[in-house]
Amino acid sequence: MKKILIKAPIHTRSGYGEQSRFALRALRSRPDLFDIYIQPLEWGKTSWSSDVSEERQWIDGTIEKTIAHIQHGGQFDASFQVTIPNEWQRIAPVNIGFTAGMETTKVSHQWIGKGNEVDHIIVVSDHSKHTYANTSYVGQDQSTNQQVELRLETPITTVNYPVKTFDNCPDLDLDLHHDFNFLALAQMGPRKNLPNTVKWFIEEFKDDEVGLIVKTNMAKNSLMDRERVFNDLKAFTANMPEHKCKVYLLHGDMTDNEVHSLFDHPKINALVTLTHGEGFGLPIFEAAYSEMPVVAPGWSGQLDFLVNKETGKSEFYNVEYDLQPIPEQVIWEGVIIKDSMWAYPREHSAKQKMRECFANFEEAKATAKELSDRVRTEFSEDIQNAKMVSVVCSAMGLSTDKQDDLIIEFE
Repeated sequence: MKKILIKAPIHTRSGYGEQSRFALRALRSRPDLFDIYIQPLEWGKTSWSSDVSEERQWIDGTIEKTIAHIQHGGQFDASFQVTIPNEWQRIAPVNIGFTAGMETTKVSHQWIGKGNEVDHIIVVSDHSKHTYANTSYVGQDQSTNQQVELRLETPITTVNYPVKTFDNCPDLDLDLHHDFNFLALAQMGPRKNLPNTVKWFIEEFKDDEVGLIVKTNMAKNSLMDRERVFNDLKAFTANMPEHKCKVYLLHGDMTDNEVHSLFDHPKINALVTLTHGEGFGLPIFEAAYSEMPVVAPGWSGQLDFLVNKETGKSEFYNVEYDLQPIPEQVIWEGVIIKDSMWAYPREHSAKQKMRECFANFEEAKATAKELSDRVRTEFSEDIQNAKMVSVVCSAMGLSTDKQDDLIIEFE
């Protein structure tokens, strides 16, 4: 059994928090292979989960075990670091970086440099994998004055999220005026494109009894955060023309069960996202396997599950887009770089696809059922856990008769 340190924002309510917990569950599924240790990280300004589940108790106990192990000079056979590549370090004989990856067309040279310092990289989508692997820079070697190319040399593998199953989703008492409602589920920020989502929805459905539920926050699910989001959204909609359609704000902490109950709610009918780019698109994924029709741009990480790879069929309402440079205000030095691009959904196409989903809802439900059936099979927890274990074992040079019979292609 090998000692493996998971360094991750394991307790945070964030995409990286979900990613961390998926990795943990996968490695926990093989106690014969891994002796797990945990070093928790913060993730931006996001809050920490306050659940009291068996998993939370196990994590907290493992963190205490890790502190004691380090204080007594203990070492690790491998590290598994769930964060952006800038923060990866060589802290064990084998080091694995696991990142949500790329919402744009290019990674920074720092990511390539840090990526080449670890032994294996895992990403959550083929979009992230191809962006990372295909980015390169040309520079000059200061000692030889020769031109050199900087590109990723480390093996990189895609391991997608698994589906989740809940048998006891609560009934949410939502005061919805109309029987048909779209759901937009995203953190408030430039990449998620929520202002255009709201604006184009109101313009398209101004004469219809249709609703848009915006589940969002800016940073944390605090009262102050709620008041700021509410006031901004109210001011924004007040400047729109008079309309029959409704816009609702849903704010605050929600458990996984409660979030999934949104997908099952009889008056919440489809998910709409006009995102500029996703490393994977976890809320879109959750809606997809919950049989909810999806309206989304046909670019970035969500295509891993929204498109049937065998038939090439798009099993969602595919919004047209243009790839254009990112705006200057979103540049994040070393993370989202100046000369990268992301998708700009086209207004006419977004409105058209929302309208088609609403007007042909029986057809939309049939397509959503096909998508859900396929995703639940291809992205089952057993399959994704086994893929994760296989990649980690290969990176660590482990060979065991119990290891799952999976072939992972390293490029």
